Amino acid sequence: MTRSPFHTPWRRWAQTAAVLAVALLLAASCTGGDADDGTGNGFDGTIRLGAALSETGVFASPGADARQGYDTWARWVNEEYGGIRIGESRYRVEIIYRDDESDPGKAAARIRELIDDDEVDYLLGPYSSTLTETASAEAEASDVILMAGNGAADSIYGRGFRSLFTPATIASDYTRSSIELLASQGARTAVVAHEDTAFATSVADGALRHLEANGIEVLTAMSYPRGVDNVDGLMRELAALEPDVFVGGGHYDDAVLFVRSARGLGFGPDAMLLTVGPSNPQLIDDLGAYVDGVLGPTQWEPAMSYEGAYFGTAADYASYYESLWGAPPVYQAASATAAALALHLAIELAGSRDADEVRTALGTLDADTFYGPIRFDERGVNVAKPMGTVQVQDGHIVVVAPAAAAEGDLVYPAR
Repeated sequence: MTRSPFHTPWRRWAQTAAVLAVALLLAASCTGGDADDGTGNGFDGTIRLGAALSETGVFASPGADARQGYDTWARWVNEEYGGIRIGESRYRVEIIYRDDESDPGKAAARIRELIDDDEVDYLLGPYSSTLTETASAEAEASDVILMAGNGAADSIYGRGFRSLFTPATIASDYTRSSIELLASQGARTAVVAHEDTAFATSVADGALRHLEANGIEVLTAMSYPRGVDNVDGLMRELAALEPDVFVGGGHYDDAVLFVRSARGLGFGPDAMLLTVGPSNPQLIDDLGAYVDGVLGPTQWEPAMSYEGAYFGTAADYASYYESLWGAPPVYQAASATAAALALHLAIELAGSRDADEVRTALGTLDADTFYGPIRFDERGVNVAKPMGTVQVQDGHIVVVAPAAAAEGDLVYPAR
C-alpha cells in the first residue's frame, strides 16, 4: 500500500452573499460589547456563550451553517423554552461571535478575546477540526468549557483535555456503517484518497481499519495537500487499479473535485464514498446527475428516528429550523444545535453555572435527543451515537444505514 501527494479554496458568490446576510441579520443581537444583564422579561440573568466561527475564508459556508445551528438553539431557549433553568431561576442566553477567518491562528486569538474581553461563561466550537484544535487549546488553558459542534478529528480528543466535549461521532468512525454495508453487498477492493489535514487523515485511518476488518482489500491509499484545485493525476492513478470502492476524505470542495474528475476520466467504481458533501443538497445543485449513486457519512438527517424531550423528533427539529431560516438543516447545523443543547442540559443537571460542576455533569450526562443519544466518555467524545450513511438516489438524499435509521436500500453497484 502506498501513500503519495495532491480542496480548492473557491466558493460560489451566492454562498458568500448568504454568509454576509446571516452576519448582518444577527449582528445586533449576537456580537461582542456591552450587554444587559438579562433581568426582566421573566429572566433572572444572562448566560453568555462565545464562538469563533468562519464568517470569511474557506470555511465561510459551513461556518454559516454552524452559526445558524447555534442560533436555532438560542432562539428556542429564549423564546420557546423560557431560559436555562438553574434552581428556581431562569437565564436567557446570549451568543457572542467573532470571525476566525478560517485561520487556525486567528481562531486561537478570537477565543482569547472571547474569554478575556467578552468574559463569556462557556464556548461553542468552530467549524473544522483544524480550527477546533487551536481553539480548544486556548479554552483548556483558561479552564473554560468548549463544546465542539463540528470538530471530529480523533487527534483533538487524544490530548487529555478536561474542558473539551463533542456530541458528534468522531472522524475515525465516519465510514464504518458505509463500509460494513458495502462489504455485505460484495465489495472486495478499495482505494483511499484524502486531504493531508487532521480531520481527513483521521477519516482515512479509520476507513483503512474498517476496510480491513470487513475483508475489503485496500489497493492503495494516497494523500494530497490542502489547497489543490485539481486531482486528475491522483484519480487517474486510482482508476487504473479498477477498485470496487473509492473512498475520498476531505471537505465539501474535495467532494466536488473527486466527482468532477471521476466523471471526466470515465472512472466509475461500484461505489464512491465521500466523507463530506453527499448529505448536503448543495452538492446535487452543483453537480446534478454526476452525483447520483454517491455515498456519504452523515452525523444526522431529518428522516432519522431520533427523539428527545427537547425539540422533539429529528423531523420536528428540522421543521423548527426551517421556520427560522427558510431552508432545511444540513447535519453541520444540527451538530451545532446538539452541542449547545448538551451544554444546556449539563448546566441544568449541575444546577449551577460553576465550570467544575458543569464539567462533572457532562461526564454523567445520558440523554436522548433529536440528534441521537448523547453520552460522553473520558475524552469528551459522544460514544452513544452511530454514524449514518446516505446515498444520492435520483436526486434525493436517502438514508441507507444504519438499519435502524434507514429509509431506503443501498443501490450497489451504483453505476
